[in-house]
Amino acid sequence: MLRRNLLHVRRYPSLTLNTLLTPLVLLLLFVYVFGDVMSAGIGTEARGGPGGGDRSAYVAYLVPGILLMTLGCSLVGTAVSVCGDMTEGIVARFRTMPIHRASVLVGHVVGSVLQAVVSVVLVGAVAVAIGFRSSNATVGEWLAAFGLLVLVALALTWIAVGVGMASPNGEAAGNNAVPLIVLPFISSAFVPLSAMPGWFRPIAEYQPFTPAIETLRGLLLGNGVGGDGWLTVAWCLGLAALGYGWSLSLFNRDLK
Repeated sequence: MLRRNLLHVRRYPSLTLNTLLTPLVLLLLFVYVFGDVMSAGIGTEARGGPGGGDRSAYVAYLVPGILLMTLGCSLVGTAVSVCGDMTEGIVARFRTMPIHRASVLVGHVVGSVLQAVVSVVLVGAVAVAIGFRSSNATVGEWLAAFGLLVLVALALTWIAVGVGMASPNGEAAGNNAVPLIVLPFISSAFVPLSAMPGWFRPIAEYQPFTPAIETLRGLLLGNGVGGDGWLTVAWCLGLAALGYGWSLSLFNRDLK
C-alpha cells in the first residue's frame, strides 16, 4: 500500500508542486515584501530581544510557522486521495485480497507523512537560501524539531484521512480539508500573540498550530520551548487518536 501511494506521487508530480506553492509564495512574500515593515511593527518579541527591526530577524521568526503551514497544505491531497479510493471501487477489489484491512489507510498515512516531510525539507532549503539561520540550536534541538514535524504530520494526516473517508466525492473532500489549511493563518505564524487584538487572541492561542509553531520556533532558534512542548505533544496524540479511531470506524462501516 505504501509503494502504491508513492508511485502515485511520482506519476503525478503536480500534486507535490501544488503542496509547495502556497508556503513558498507566502515565505517570499512576507520576507521580501512585508519583512522590514513586519519586523519593525511587531516589536522585540519577534526579534528575540531588544534592537531595531530588520529582515533577517523576521525571517527567523517566520520560517517555523511556514514549515508547519507546509504540513497543513499537504492534507488536501491526502483527503482527496483517500476519498478517491473509497468511492472509485479500488477498495472493493482489495477486499478480495489477503491483506490487513487497516493497511489501506496506513499506506496512505505513511506515504502522506513522507511526502509532507520532503516538502518541509524543500521549503526549509529555500528558507536557508534566503537567510534563515539556526546557529543557537544544538544537535539535540534539531533532532527534536524534526521529530516534532513528523509527529504533527502524523496527527494531521490521520485527521485528513478521516475527512476523506467521510466525504462523498473528491471535491467535497478538498473543501472539507480547507480548515486544516486556514488554521495556521490565524495562529502565531506571522505575528506574536501579544501583537493581536484582545478579542482575536484566544482564537489564535487555543488551537493546535500555535503551540506547535512556538515549540518549533523555540527548538530551531535555541530559545527553549517551555510548556508549549508538552501542550503540542498532547494535541498531537489527541488528534492522532481521534483521526485513527474515526477513520477506522468509517472504513469498517463501509466494508460491512
